[in-house]
Amino acid sequence: MTHEQDNPNHDDGNGPDRSDADREQGKDADIVHLDAARAGRQPQKPEAVRSEPDTPAQADGPVLEGAVVRVDQPGPTGADWRTAFEAKARSRQPIIPLWLRSRSEAGDTLAWISRHYLHIAGYQVARLPLYGGRLTARAPRGLLRLVGGSIKWTFDLEGEPVRVAAVQKEDPEAYLKLSRQRDRRVRLRVLISVVALITLAIAAIVVAAQPTTMQWMALAVSIAMLGILGKPADRPLINRAVVPSTVEKLTSDIVIRALTVLGIAGINQAVAKNPKDAIRFVAPITRDGPGWRADIDLPYGVTVADVMDKRDRMASALRRPLGCIWPEGDSTIHEGRLILWVGDKDLSKTVVKSPLLKASSHDVFKGIPFGCDPRGRAIVVPLTEQNILIGSQPGQGKTASVRVLASGAALDPSAELWIHELKGTGDLDPHEQNCHRYVSGIDDEAIAYAADSLALLRKEVMRRAAALKALPPDLCPDKKVTRHIADKRSLGLHPLVAIFDECQNLFAHADYGDKAGQDAEFIIKLGRALGVILVLATQRPDKDSLPTGISANVTIRFCLRVAGQLENDMILGTSAYKNGIRATVFQPTVDAGIGYLLGAAPMPKVVRTAYLDTPATQRIADHAHALRANAGALSGHALGETPEQHAPAYDLLADILAVVPPSEAKVWNETIVDRLAELRPEIYGTWAGLEGGAKTAQLTTALKPYGIKTLQVWGTPEAGGKGANRIGVARDDITKAITHRDGGRSTSAAS
Repeated sequence: MTHEQDNPNHDDGNGPDRSDADREQGKDADIVHLDAARAGRQPQKPEAVRSEPDTPAQADGPVLEGAVVRVDQPGPTGADWRTAFEAKARSRQPIIPLWLRSRSEAGDTLAWISRHYLHIAGYQVARLPLYGGRLTARAPRGLLRLVGGSIKWTFDLEGEPVRVAAVQKEDPEAYLKLSRQRDRRVRLRVLISVVALITLAIAAIVVAAQPTTMQWMALAVSIAMLGILGKPADRPLINRAVVPSTVEKLTSDIVIRALTVLGIAGINQAVAKNPKDAIRFVAPITRDGPGWRADIDLPYGVTVADVMDKRDRMASALRRPLGCIWPEGDSTIHEGRLILWVGDKDLSKTVVKSPLLKASSHDVFKGIPFGCDPRGRAIVVPLTEQNILIGSQPGQGKTASVRVLASGAALDPSAELWIHELKGTGDLDPHEQNCHRYVSGIDDEAIAYAADSLALLRKEVMRRAAALKALPPDLCPDKKVTRHIADKRSLGLHPLVAIFDECQNLFAHADYGDKAGQDAEFIIKLGRALGVILVLATQRPDKDSLPTGISANVTIRFCLRVAGQLENDMILGTSAYKNGIRATVFQPTVDAGIGYLLGAAPMPKVVRTAYLDTPATQRIADHAHALRANAGALSGHALGETPEQHAPAYDLLADILAVVPPSEAKVWNETIVDRLAELRPEIYGTWAGLEGGAKTAQLTTALKPYGIKTLQVWGTPEAGGKGANRIGVARDDITKAITHRDGGRSTSAAS
């Protein structure tokens, strides 16, 4: 059998062989010569197509140049109707406005409306005597206008110029026609005027017979009507209670004008080719809080980050202060969806009052009211199961942000508060009375105290892990601290909020920094579900003063003004600057208290923090102290107790190698714990006192931050007995972990 017979699609020079059924079903497509198609010509006939120089002479047909191109079948393609409905569902407009869904926002809106109209009413009522005087002064002019207008109307004097013009043109026919029309009008109008005068006379007689009060009321009404008739055209009677705003209404033309002057090539090219549809408004421009909102699809290839980088130029194009222009993206739809919000008021001039000032108490499990976004919506920062990192340049409102979080935690009597203010200025001193541990200072003693706190927190995390694991499933099904578990004070699983302000002074310290960084990383990774919450604030976000293990694992980040991309991404996460989340756009000092908040909501948000000055913080702290005293929740520093010191410094991995000789390749966890308790009873004694699997789990949890995994180990009890498979570790894994931790340097213990 020849090659041509084997090939079902053999080309005989007249096109590929296809059955009629195949042609009807469109299984095959035409072969198009690429050069001819690109040149806009008709495809060449097969015999006109050049052969390849090396084509064998026995080939039955010519070989086409280029690749075989399959042409799609004509006609519309069917779309998945479910996908279309899902897309429509995502873009549904809410039946109930967003501001009505929030009780606080609805209350604030209704309160604002009530105050607005009460102000207008009070303003106008207070000026009633002034308006009465104006009406009285204008009444004579109104009377003259009324009498003069009535005479002109009654005798048709407004038509006199037309009749005179007819006389001047010597047009008797037109004059007679106009005269007859005037006579008819005057007869009817005189009758009406006489009836009106008689009615007024009767009304005057009736009013004269009424009591004096009614007479004065009639006189006031008459003066008011005459005063309105006598009003000058350029002087209104009533003053404006509210000066109208000069803010220009946002329209599609204004938005397009602003986008085209940004100098973004993709936008300008698209608008030049298709001015009408290059920038698409996916929803009408509407009022959204104290401003205007526009939902826009940018031209293909243009991202929201491109626009956010030109925010200052957009403010110039919209003729608004920079603090009124807040573009943001919606990556859940696509990277070119721009949500442009233009506020009526500069966010930097907005003062946000904290609801904590009026709160009788607070529940940290419900989050802490932190501030508001540019649209005036309240922002709540979740605290439980979170760790928070705050960063900025000096003087941008970092410590004020920490005050809000500390005040919210203090108002929950069940939350234990540890505060370390490592600047030494006493910004958080009002809450000293509520803290289990507290220090304020920048000297080595204060730094050592803060390092002790992290060591104690690490120990507390280990204890809580064992305690939480021991709880029955019906009480703790998800293996995390809940409000119900936190209220059981005897379990010791209540929220513990540890604040480290100016933490760079701790992590960059020559003596305590490395160990403190390791402890903090351990706590951040494991303490989140155990009710241990770290709040770290720094004004120097670099790899030396903020270990990467910490910055990479915090769940909530708040970045106020920073100087550059490196600092921005250290706080907000890798690629944040590239994605348009740039805290560098905030103005120094002017935008103090404004920053980007990530992790507290599905999308990054610009947030203006609530401002609590020292007197306001003191009032909250005093109230929190009374709550804690009544609940019996004061402890440690708040009661004047001597601060607890952590045990002497130790190295868990080195200690394990010390009790596991090289001859033992694999050892049970429980055996290691017993040996560690003999080596350092002051540190590991509590581990050895655990029962059952809790002892094994304690060591497993302690080794997890080092990446050491446990395994099944065959062994026998040291006191004698039958062999068994139990959870243990390999000594080589401990050695490798020490080598990796120490940067490849070998240690004597690892030998």
